[in-house]
Amino acid sequence: MPTIFRVFRYLRRYPWLGLGNLGFAILATITVVVFPGVTQRIIDDGVRGNHPELILPLALVALGAFVLQNLANGLRILLNNTFEQRVIFDLRSDLYNHIQRLPLSWFDQQATGDIMTRVLEDVNAVERVLIDGIEQGSVALLQIIIVSAMLIATEPWLGLLALTPVPFLVAGAVWYTVTAKSRYAGQRKAASAMNALLHDNLAGVRQIKAYAREAAEHERFDRAGRKLKDATLVVMKAWAIYDPSMEFLAGCGLVIVTAFGGNAVLHGQMGVGELVGSLILVRFLYEPVSRLHSLNQMLQASRAAADRLYEILDQPQEETSGPDPDFSPLGSVEYRNVNFGYEPGRLALRNISLSASPGQMIALVGHTGAGKSTLVSLLLRFYELDAEGGEILVDQRSIRQLSKATLRQVVGFVTQETFLFNGTIRENLLFGNPKASEAELEEALSAAFAIDFVRKLPGGLDSKVGERGVKLSVGEKQRLSIARALLKDPPILVLDEATASVDTETEREIQAALQRLLLGRTSFVIAHRLSTIRQADQILVLDEGEIAERGTHDELLFANGIYRRLYQTGLFAGEGAEVEDVIGD
Repeated sequence: MPTIFRVFRYLRRYPWLGLGNLGFAILATITVVVFPGVTQRIIDDGVRGNHPELILPLALVALGAFVLQNLANGLRILLNNTFEQRVIFDLRSDLYNHIQRLPLSWFDQQATGDIMTRVLEDVNAVERVLIDGIEQGSVALLQIIIVSAMLIATEPWLGLLALTPVPFLVAGAVWYTVTAKSRYAGQRKAASAMNALLHDNLAGVRQIKAYAREAAEHERFDRAGRKLKDATLVVMKAWAIYDPSMEFLAGCGLVIVTAFGGNAVLHGQMGVGELVGSLILVRFLYEPVSRLHSLNQMLQASRAAADRLYEILDQPQEETSGPDPDFSPLGSVEYRNVNFGYEPGRLALRNISLSASPGQMIALVGHTGAGKSTLVSLLLRFYELDAEGGEILVDQRSIRQLSKATLRQVVGFVTQETFLFNGTIRENLLFGNPKASEAELEEALSAAFAIDFVRKLPGGLDSKVGERGVKLSVGEKQRLSIARALLKDPPILVLDEATASVDTETEREIQAALQRLLLGRTSFVIAHRLSTIRQADQILVLDEGEIAERGTHDELLFANGIYRRLYQTGLFAGEGAEVEDVIGD
């Protein structure tokens, strides 16, 4: 089980907690052997030997052993929980840190609910075997060794008889372990699938209600739930065979000792006290054996969970170097013969070459799927160009030579579908500039025409926006997104211009805020509005991953090509005139 062993390194971070936890567990285990010995002495010496004065001291010894045992257990539980929570925190933190540094191409293939299941549930499953498994497993083995040694030392023949079922117990454990992997892997996969569906449906609850799909989605959720139920039952059915069988074998050991020991008492070969003490020791022998079987079940579940964690942790990260201190961009951008495909043999962009001088606006237009979003995603290195895929340069430096931290500091990104985190307005704005002062926040809000509605909110800047900004209108979210970009103040801007349906006054304010945002920056605008397109220094018309046309608005209309047809068919929103009015008769 190499995957399980890989996570043991988390235990090495807290050696004293681990040793203290194990030490108290061992102390509690050693005290277990006191009661059988005291019981034997009370029966044989105190009762049958007619020495009543021994009973109270012996009873006090047993009581002291129980006090010491439970005190040690209390301290063990305290240390165990501290150890446990620290390991959970470290493992979950490392996993989250790794996930954040994975490329976007990895996220494109993953369900959010599945990732959440791994971070929340699978981490807990792995932790249980790390802490409880090692501690309880070590203590159980120690108890078996101590009790077996005492049995064999006091009554060798009876001790060997008590160990008769052990080979069968080992064989059962091996069978369960060998056959368990596929069962637990199926259960974890089914749990992830259900969580992924739940996450999607909660995020899309408005769409479900709008299309009256509650019943259909309930049935879809039930199908996922039934798969989880069936997968769990497969695990439980195997456990229903394994656990009672192991308990039966342990019971056989107790019966064997009782039968042969009872016969030995009748023939005067051992005393009643010795038999009772031996029976207690046998019970103490098989109690940890049962615990080991439960730990084996936990181990198999943890092994499946650990495999899922390391599926993520083994994914290659993006580079993690910090900003380049010697890079002060002016804002020129150049694409040289760029070719890119998300899948081998299928290009999304072909032979893209363009140049943007500092402060220029480049408008990208074309039908859905033409490659507009792909083109700007490459500038931010959300996806990487192959070695033969051409070159993208910022201020004459290849973006491959710049760290992603540097590149994403100098390039601002405003998406069409505004995303706000479930926090306050202040927290969302500070994403643009964590060190921004109160005055800078208000200045950015004013420039984005957002200051008035923010001041009217009960909490002002500290008002909660809700999940994905659900407490705000579409126009309010757009203006906050613009203010966030203004706070970042990047020399290069990528803008997927918003086309949300808002009232005329809000639309006018958003357009004015966008103009302020674009002012003085090199910008790539996925343009939807004619007013934005008209202002562009250069318009690129993308068609099936290629730049089919380029030029200004008027030049492209006169060219009588794809752009003119897009214009005539009403692709661009806004107050556009008829083509004939623009180009003349």
